[in-house]
Amino acid sequence: MNIRGNSFWVVVGTLAVGCGTAATNDDNGGDDGAGVPTTTATPGDGSGDAGTPGGEGGGTSAGTDTGTPTAPDDGEDDEGEAGDPPITFDLGIIPDAPMFCNQGDGEVEASYIWIANSSQGTISKINTQSMLEEGRYITRPDSNGSPSRTSVSLTGNVVVANRNGGITKFYANLEHCSGGSTSNNSTTLPWGSEDCMAWHTPMVYGSQRPVAWTQGEWDQAACGTINEKVWTSGANGTNIEVLLVDGDTGIIEDTIPIPGVSANFYGIYGAAVDSEGNFWGSQLGLGQLVNVDLDSLAVQTWPMGGSGYGMTVDSDGYVWTCTSTVSRFDPAVQTWQTAAISGASGGCMADGNGTLWMAGSALRGINQQTLAIDQTLAIPGSVHGVSVDFEGNIWGVAMGSNAYRVDPNTGIVDTFTGLVGAYTYSDMTGFALSNVGGGGVPSG
Repeated sequence: MNIRGNSFWVVVGTLAVGCGTAATNDDNGGDDGAGVPTTTATPGDGSGDAGTPGGEGGGTSAGTDTGTPTAPDDGEDDEGEAGDPPITFDLGIIPDAPMFCNQGDGEVEASYIWIANSSQGTISKINTQSMLEEGRYITRPDSNGSPSRTSVSLTGNVVVANRNGGITKFYANLEHCSGGSTSNNSTTLPWGSEDCMAWHTPMVYGSQRPVAWTQGEWDQAACGTINEKVWTSGANGTNIEVLLVDGDTGIIEDTIPIPGVSANFYGIYGAAVDSEGNFWGSQLGLGQLVNVDLDSLAVQTWPMGGSGYGMTVDSDGYVWTCTSTVSRFDPAVQTWQTAAISGASGGCMADGNGTLWMAGSALRGINQQTLAIDQTLAIPGSVHGVSVDFEGNIWGVAMGSNAYRVDPNTGIVDTFTGLVGAYTYSDMTGFALSNVGGGGVPSG
């Protein structure tokens, strides 16, 4: 499935395509063994074992990093990390230089899924088309971050949150990695040697789970997206904070206390943004749904309608929390609709075609209007994370060494192996941010 839009080309995990023709630019595997994709045909049978959500693995020690963001010089202008777009020719008539910035149609030619290897303290960059790992990066100086959630921006870059404190940004486009010293497979470079690391912002939290990019703003003169921000949240003791971070520099711009919400297990557990870039966060179990307005930083909270683990926001603005129960929150009327989903547990994501996909013993497609199961995709093993790529495939990430790519039309499963203590169920491809719209971004 090629993703097109009326405004500008949608971004993929590794790059933003936008000015002219598309630009290309717990089973523990071996720590440095390359991932090996395999293919099996396992059409969904409509069944699945009942499942219940389990506790989250990963490190338990509080982060001890202090200081200011570590940001290697990338040799680029401060206007944005995407840099100047290449001059190409559209139909051989008008050169798509910045002065002729045309937010026209185009095709996505590459995409990536970013999966955290929690027990290894790294993040893997996997090409969703070739199923090959094109980079693996350490996410914190001490290699003890226990990374989990990842979020991909509309310019294709990723930010990963470390459970033990701190967030780190990596460039996807190798042209932005100054110096050219970078991992191109499952072998990591020592901290400080990886040129695709944009910045690391230390934070001292006992639990730091959520991370989510905002859409940023389209700059016609620069022919690119600028002013991208990152939301994250941390908890210490009984106190929860939501933070807004500059996406270019990693500098914390605002820290918002969340009063009246108990940190319970892990504070805020998952997060996503709506079409205006506002923060939505949910808690594990029956906690609170938290909203922070991007402009005013005003906070609103509501009791969750059902037990939560994963969460997402769809293109209609509904907020979803997911575990063995799926719950849909309508911000306009502030009400919930819930349904029990047998065999489901973990993350969820909308595919832009009216289906919400849920992880578990199989991948279950939930009708976003009726909350009934419309489709079930069988997979070789249970998964905890789910994502959608820009080809329309559904991904499931197991808590171990495997990730599965499934074609929802054929049921064919491709298996990626070689992850180490994998744990990711956030917007690991960037599709959810593109799908939710806003900032001139088409939903596809």
